[in-house]
Amino acid sequence: MATRKTAGAQDTGAKRGKRTSAPSVGELLLEIGVEELPYQFIAPALGSLKESAERLFSDQRLTLQSVHTMGTPRRLTIVVDGLAARQTSMTKEAMGPSKTVAFDQTGQPTRAAVGFAAGQGVAVQDLQVRQTPKGEYLFAVKHEAGRSTAAVLVDLLSQLVSTLSFPKAMKWNETGVRFARPVRWVVAVYGGSVLPIKAAGITASHQTTGHRVLGGGKWVPVRDAASYRSTLERQGVIVETQRRRQLIEEQIGSICHKAGLQLNQDEALLDQAVYSTEQPTAIMGSFKEAYLDVPEEILITSMKEHQGFFSLRHKHTRKLAPHFIAVANNRAKDMSLIREGNERVLAARLADAKFFFDEDRKVRLEERAKKLGGVTFHQKLGTMAQKQERVRKLAGFIAGQIPSSQAELRQIAERAALLSKADLLTGIVGEFPELQGIMGGEYARHDGESTAVAQAIREQYLPKALEGKLPETEAGQVLSLADRLDSIAAFFHVGLVPTGSEDPFALRRHATAIVRIILERTLRLNLADLIDRATSLVADDGFKGGTDSQQVGQRRTTDFLFERVRYYVRLVYGLRDDVIESVLKPAHGSRIDLVDLVQKMRVLEAVTTKPDFDPLIVGFKRAHRLVEKEQWTREPVDAERFQHPAESALHQAAMGEHQQIEASIQAGAYDRALDALVRLKPVVDDFFAGVMVNADDQAVRSNRLSLLKEVDDLFMSFADFSQIVVQGR
Repeated sequence: MATRKTAGAQDTGAKRGKRTSAPSVGELLLEIGVEELPYQFIAPALGSLKESAERLFSDQRLTLQSVHTMGTPRRLTIVVDGLAARQTSMTKEAMGPSKTVAFDQTGQPTRAAVGFAAGQGVAVQDLQVRQTPKGEYLFAVKHEAGRSTAAVLVDLLSQLVSTLSFPKAMKWNETGVRFARPVRWVVAVYGGSVLPIKAAGITASHQTTGHRVLGGGKWVPVRDAASYRSTLERQGVIVETQRRRQLIEEQIGSICHKAGLQLNQDEALLDQAVYSTEQPTAIMGSFKEAYLDVPEEILITSMKEHQGFFSLRHKHTRKLAPHFIAVANNRAKDMSLIREGNERVLAARLADAKFFFDEDRKVRLEERAKKLGGVTFHQKLGTMAQKQERVRKLAGFIAGQIPSSQAELRQIAERAALLSKADLLTGIVGEFPELQGIMGGEYARHDGESTAVAQAIREQYLPKALEGKLPETEAGQVLSLADRLDSIAAFFHVGLVPTGSEDPFALRRHATAIVRIILERTLRLNLADLIDRATSLVADDGFKGGTDSQQVGQRRTTDFLFERVRYYVRLVYGLRDDVIESVLKPAHGSRIDLVDLVQKMRVLEAVTTKPDFDPLIVGFKRAHRLVEKEQWTREPVDAERFQHPAESALHQAAMGEHQQIEASIQAGAYDRALDALVRLKPVVDDFFAGVMVNADDQAVRSNRLSLLKEVDDLFMSFADFSQIVVQGR
């Protein structure tokens, strides 16, 4: 292996004896060379590197044009273009004591002035006296000239390297520095010159090394980003992430075109290929057609999870083909040895998968379900058998809540729930946990269960991601809701509630899935009843709960789900926060229909754009504040006590619109209900223009408050309009 040369002074190209002006900007290149990083670490590290650099440079008053990152398994690189040669100069001002305190009667500075000057690092005689609204005060003015960028970078870049964090880090030398993998070299070049920084115990140089195989282990010099890219490419490294991605996609496309096959698109697998290679080369391999008798999910998962291989399909039939594409981190004239090696390894994996699949089918799911008592769900929440039974009962309850469902839905949902967790005890799921549910559905079909039951089991974990595919069947939707509601209710019951960014049991993901299933499948369910039932089932199992009462726990669970509703309607419909709150705040009650609530939000948001709406809300809020301040309860309005025509007009209008508003709300015709409320604006305005609510006569005052309470209740029957923000108020 070639020895590494010591970094020395760089040739600037200037003739000896001839003075040249220093450039105003320069380019910075920083490369952190490491042992092979896990591919999952690279993209987040590059993002963090860019973000930290921009923040640190800004804090140090270093102006720049752009920041660009590159990375491979063996290097994390950042390039800063147009980096100013010096820091921006800065003037700092600090106000000190008043003139009367700072100087005595003879004009000599007091201890207050001397102490202030010392604290600011300026001479007493340099303090300035300025007139302020509070009088004459002392000011310290410091002009801080910018340091050279090269000098600043010596400390700054070491700090930048230390800011990087990883899911797992290690120590490997006496410096005690923690990094994902040992740092082996550092390149730091600014304006063509090496920066003498030290990071992770390594002194920076202008030399890097290429591909482990193709580069021959040589150290090669670089002077800037352009020479860095070209030099590394000659040494077998494509350092630009996007260029490697493009190259892989082109290679795969060419292979598929020649073979008449179609790629199973997988962005996560493509990312893995991009961040696992420095010189990617795609090759196609094959496996025995006999393995195609195994469910394709098993084959695809085995290829992906064990080997990082892409699966392929026939273009016309869309059936899985007995071929795969591997992306090797190498480039050779003859790639046959690599291809044959990949085929041998995959064959062994597929043989194992087929064995597990054949053995699993020898035991019925129903028999496996009986053994779930030996599988722990959580140490505070008993066994998986207990969870499965709760899910069965809850699924039956939910099925009974769906008015449009077929009569047998409850039976299907309960049967699917009874078998839903049995595949956890199969060999395939033990090998590939990500196939939970999928294999349960496959084995249920093999056992002779109905198609509906098998499909529900298969769909129980959908959606698997924020925007993932939803269950298609009603039974699948019911089972997914039941499973997720049980998990939320159970963990909330024992006090394991998500806090801040911590959510070890993915309860926020469960809540988002519940919201999506209900809203996107338009399930008219009473969420309050579902939460109550789920909470009761957990409590009935006898688990030691937290200090909250069941009622408080149900409220917390509802609030938790409402938070996901807020997130969803902001993202999907772009609704305003005040509109969302106006509908959700009064929604805690006997019936919570999410579909209905979102419909109400959307109609309310639309009506807020009408010209009469803001003035209407101003009038309503005035009425609301008065009755809220007095904590006024609803009392019959006595028309005999009216003293002003505006009182009678408001009362008649409210009574006249009450029936229309109530009927419209019950029918879900929220646009008509809001139109009726808008029609009240003139009489509300006339009331406040002509009537003083706080009359001297207590009986008159009480009657006017009751009238306003009547109006307040009318508005609040739709939403809490006090949450609506009026422009400029």
